[in-house]
Amino acid sequence: MQDLVKKRSFRGILINLFLFPTITVLVIIGFNSNYLIKRFAHYLLFVFDSLILVSFIVCIIVFIKHRKAITKKIKLWLKILLIFLATIYIAGCATFIFLLYGPYDKFRVWLITTAMQTMNHQYLCKWFYNDKQIEEVLDNNKVIESGESTDASMVSKKRATKFKDKYDKEILDVDIDLPYKIIELDVNGCKGYLAAIYDPSKVKLAVTSKLGRSGQYVTKMAQDHDALLAINAGGFYDPNYSSTGGMPTSITISDGKIVTNNTYSSYNQGGGIIGFNKDDVLVLLKNTSATQAINMGVRDAVSWGPFLIVNGKASFVRGNGGWGYAARSAIGQREDGIVLLLVISSNQIRTKGADMVDLVDIMKRYHAINAANLDGGTSSVMVLPKLIAQKEYDSPCSDYSSDKYCWINTPYDSTGAKQTRPIADAWIVEK
Repeated sequence: MQDLVKKRSFRGILINLFLFPTITVLVIIGFNSNYLIKRFAHYLLFVFDSLILVSFIVCIIVFIKHRKAITKKIKLWLKILLIFLATIYIAGCATFIFLLYGPYDKFRVWLITTAMQTMNHQYLCKWFYNDKQIEEVLDNNKVIESGESTDASMVSKKRATKFKDKYDKEILDVDIDLPYKIIELDVNGCKGYLAAIYDPSKVKLAVTSKLGRSGQYVTKMAQDHDALLAINAGGFYDPNYSSTGGMPTSITISDGKIVTNNTYSSYNQGGGIIGFNKDDVLVLLKNTSATQAINMGVRDAVSWGPFLIVNGKASFVRGNGGWGYAARSAIGQREDGIVLLLVISSNQIRTKGADMVDLVDIMKRYHAINAANLDGGTSSVMVLPKLIAQKEYDSPCSDYSSDKYCWINTPYDSTGAKQTRPIADAWIVEK
C-alpha cells in the first residue's frame, strides 16, 4: 500500500506540473477574452485549475514525506531530465503570458495592430484580447490625416537643375531617355523597391477582366496591357475572408469611366480616392463621390488609404500607425511630377515588413508631396517583364499566370509559400 502511495504521488506531481501551467494559461486568457474560451468553459477551467493546485500541493506533501524511498528508485539522469523539461515548460508558459499581458506592451501592440489589419487573421489577437483592449491599442496606434484633399496646382512638373540631397540625386541622376528607375531599399531587414516613373501620363489603372467574378494576378494584368511595370493598387470586397478578389472596394475609375461605385469598404482608418487627373497629377480626395471625381477630371482611381502625405504635409502617425508590420505598397508623386511606386516585402512568417511610419519616412525622403498607402500583405507585388526581372533582380519568378512577367519582390501567402493572389486592380506603367 505504501509503495502504491509513493508511485501515485510522484506521478501526480508530474501530471500536475504539466496540467497546472497549461490550464492557468487558458484561465488567464479567458479573463481577457472569451473569443477563444467561452465564458462557461472559462468558469469550468478555473474550477479545474483550483482542483489541480490542491492536488499538486497534496502530491508534493506526500512526495516530501516519502522522498527518500521514491528518489532512490529514480536514476540521476532521469531526475535531471524531468527537472529540466519541467523548468523549460513552466518558463515557456510564463514567458507566453508575460508577452501577452506583461507590463511591456511592444509584443501586444505588434500582435494587435498587425493581426487586425489582415483579412483573415484577426482571430490571432481576438483569441487573447477583448474588444476594449484591442480598441485601446488601435487608438494609440493610428494615422491622423490632415483632412485635406490634394491641391493639384502644387505639382509643377518642372525638373530641378540641382539635387536637394542624395535621395533627390538617386531619383534625378538618370539617363533622360529611361522611362523609370528602380531603387532598392532595406526596410527593417526586408527588401524594398521604389520605382520612379518619369512620365506620369504613363501610369494607368488596370482592372480585372473578370470584374465581379474573380480577380487577376498582377502579372496577368501587366501582360494583358503590355506594361513596362506594374504594382497592386486598391483593396477588394472580401466577405467572410473568402473573396476571389473580383470586386474592388468603394469607387473605382478607369480611363475616365466609373467602374464601381460601391458603398462597402474594407478599410476603416482614413484614406479616400487615390488617382490621377487628366493633367497627370496624383490626387488624394476626401469625402468625394464618384461623380464629383469625374467632374474634377479624375481619369484613373481606386479607393484606399490611409493618406500618408497631402500637399506636402505628412500625416501624424501615432505609435506604428495601427497597421502593424507587413508587406506594403504605396504610391506618391513629387512636385516635379515624378511618380513613386513603392513595394516592401515581408518575411516568410509575415511578422516583418514596414509600418505606416516607414512608408511616410520613405516618401518624405524621396520628396513626395502627395502619397498614400495601397493594399498590402499577400497582394503587395511589383512586376516587370520576365527577362528583366530575372536578369537584374534575381526574381523568384511568377505565379504562373503569365509566361512574360515576374515579380521582383517576394510575396508570401498565409501558408508561407512564395505566392501572391488574384486582386481587383493594379497600377501599370504603359510603354
